[in-house]
Amino acid sequence: MAEPVLEVSGVTAGYGPAEVLFGVDITLERGEVAALMGRNGAGKSTTMKAIMGLLPPRAGQVRFAGQDITGWAPFRIARAGLGYVPEDRRIFTDLTVAENLEVGRRPAQGGRTAWTVERLYEIFPNLAEMRGRRAAAMSGGEQQMLTIARTLMGNPEAVLLDEPSEGLAPVIVELMAEAVLRMKAEGISVLLSEQSLDFAAAVADRAFVIEKGAIRFAGSMAALEADEQVRTTYLTV
Repeated sequence: MAEPVLEVSGVTAGYGPAEVLFGVDITLERGEVAALMGRNGAGKSTTMKAIMGLLPPRAGQVRFAGQDITGWAPFRIARAGLGYVPEDRRIFTDLTVAENLEVGRRPAQGGRTAWTVERLYEIFPNLAEMRGRRAAAMSGGEQQMLTIARTLMGNPEAVLLDEPSEGLAPVIVELMAEAVLRMKAEGISVLLSEQSLDFAAAVADRAFVIEKGAIRFAGSMAALEADEQVRTTYLTV
């Protein structure tokens, strides 16, 4: 059996003296979409930061594309082919849409077809219409689309998406779902953190449910949808 593209094993992490994650185990297979689900404060974003090296794990291991990346600096992890779309977007507001995309450009590795600005404009036609607009003048949803597009310009092998649908208008949420499915179709593995069961069910193959920093459920998306007890206990607000 092929090695997962991303494997998180027994990861513990926290802020200062406070422990937030307690032995988190997650796997992401090649070419699949997996959802890390949970309520606000459950540990979803902290898990993403621990994987990406923004919050170094105190224990456990993170493996990506066959390498142990535990403790690596975030820029080194990004160069290895793991993209990251943070919840707070972090675009360059003084640059235009086109300039933001150019900032993210990196050559494709391993014989993969490189993402181009033209291909990204096909997925996000809204961005094509505002390519000369400064990012500061964009809506929150448009900025989220730009952040994902800029990440794809780095030609990652896998992408971490932190809360991609949170606070967005329904029409933008639909575009986000289409973008995730397009990434999967292109062979990119996606791990997304999400609160919305509807969004996760539309795009994800598997799900992990986190509560109080520990994984409480791991299985297929269909199994989660069918398990009313898990949904009621860990996802219902």
